[in-house]
Amino acid sequence: MAAVILDGKAAAAELRAELAERCAALAARGVIPCLAVILVGEDPASQIYVRNKKRACEQAGVRFIEILMPTDTEQAVLDQKILALNADPEVDGILVQSPLPEGLDERRVLALIDPKKDVDGFHVSNMGALATGGRGIVPGTPEGCMELIRRAGVTLDGKEAVVVGRSNLAGKPMALLLLQANATVTVCHSRTKNLAEHTRRADVLVVAIRQPKMITGGMVKPGAIVIDIGINRLENRKVVGDVDFDSAREVAGYLTPVPGGVGPMTIAMLLKHTIAAAEARA
Repeated sequence: MAAVILDGKAAAAELRAELAERCAALAARGVIPCLAVILVGEDPASQIYVRNKKRACEQAGVRFIEILMPTDTEQAVLDQKILALNADPEVDGILVQSPLPEGLDERRVLALIDPKKDVDGFHVSNMGALATGGRGIVPGTPEGCMELIRRAGVTLDGKEAVVVGRSNLAGKPMALLLLQANATVTVCHSRTKNLAEHTRRADVLVVAIRQPKMITGGMVKPGAIVIDIGINRLENRKVVGDVDFDSAREVAGYLTPVPGGVGPMTIAMLLKHTIAAAEARA
């Protein structure tokens, strides 16, 4: 039996409808949630990501500030812009679109953003809170993955989970969230030997390695829930994930598509964090 496809577009649409209601309630109190996005340079993919975020904000009723800066922007200029947004009481969320042009320090940029306005959840304070079980903003992509798992009705307690990828943006926080849900977690990466032996044990398999179609159906445990975070553009311009969708769907119990799976959920979580910050402000 083919896998149940976890439709991130549909789930994100439901979430955005709920968030729009929360925005309307805030507006009735005279508070408009506001997200400020800084885009440095003219990277085409980044421009698309920012445009998608802008559209989602407009649909939900979130004010969107787009700050465009040239490729040759100096670090001090970018730093001052972030500090100004930190000090603006009407800005609830700040996001600096990555990747940054060469010569700009992304780690420094993330450290400058006010942790309460860090809607991406990448500030060391928020990542530290996640690692230690504290309260903070959770990175949107892993949080979106957990929401898709929850909506599938899958109980993680005691399940064997395998995360392929150890990036700070996806793999590491995903592993921590799965641990918090009482799964037994293995993290695999480029140096892992016999990768398929690990993945075939997984009741829950999350893949974030930026390698197109690397995980095939033969590497998936029958009935597993497979979450594909990867986004890869092939030479023919087709967008595919890190999982070979066609072969995996014949084995898995649940499977996210690419595109239309995790991506829309990431943006929905970004809106959620911005609105929550506005509610705290109100």
